[in-house]
Amino acid sequence: MMAAWLLVAVGLTAQAQTDKGVQEDLDAKYATTLVKVGSVAPDFTLKTPEGGTFQLSSLKGKTLVIDFWASWCPDCRKDAPELVRLYDEYHPKGIEFVGVSMDTDVEAWQKAIRQYGIRYPQASELRKFKETDIAKTYGVKWIPSLVVVGADGKVLLSTVLSEKVGLLLQQLTVVKD
Repeated sequence: MMAAWLLVAVGLTAQAQTDKGVQEDLDAKYATTLVKVGSVAPDFTLKTPEGGTFQLSSLKGKTLVIDFWASWCPDCRKDAPELVRLYDEYHPKGIEFVGVSMDTDVEAWQKAIRQYGIRYPQASELRKFKETDIAKTYGVKWIPSLVVVGADGKVLLSTVLSEKVGLLLQQLTVVKD
């Protein structure tokens, strides 16, 4: 089964490059330290923008997308509408999403959530990006970064490209149907 997912991930890379023409492989540049495909996604507990807590294990048994982002990040702001679109399309099909913000300012974070219409759970350490435990644990050195976790808790995809996430979610939901 894992071999099949690895083939899917390789196919996603090739498909994303074909869809956009020949382009620089941004994952080869920015996603090399992200948590590895096939590894168990580390659990975490972080603060929510409302002051509560969110624990990843609360979504145990579900396929999910973890979106590492920040309100101050230009690439994240550019990608936000696509992630909201993916959420709108795939959440009704059983895919969960969680945003992990690298913001230090809760008000700026909340404003971006409202501005982009983000409806999926959000969490943060509210510390500088490079100082966060979550960035170290998941190997996040660039944002936006995205990690797709299977229902078995294992990483299916680690990428900086939302198009790859969309392609994988499309394939996963076709398999379910």
